[in-house]
Amino acid sequence: MNNKSTNSNNVGNWIGVCTAIGVALFAATNEPTWIAVGVAIGAALGSRKPKSEKDSE
Repeated sequence: MNNKSTNSNNVGNWIGVCTAIGVALFAATNEPTWIAVGVAIGAALGSRKPKSEKDSE
């Protein structure tokens, strides 16, 4: 059986990656705003449709 997911671009992965980047920036600058910016960017990237999905008419 081949149970691989065809959509590896899910919201949880993007939020996690961008939050980690935000935490790294927070550690460097000591400004907690970077964590929120990372979460927001991750949510925006994760909620986009993949390019392979097209609207069917």
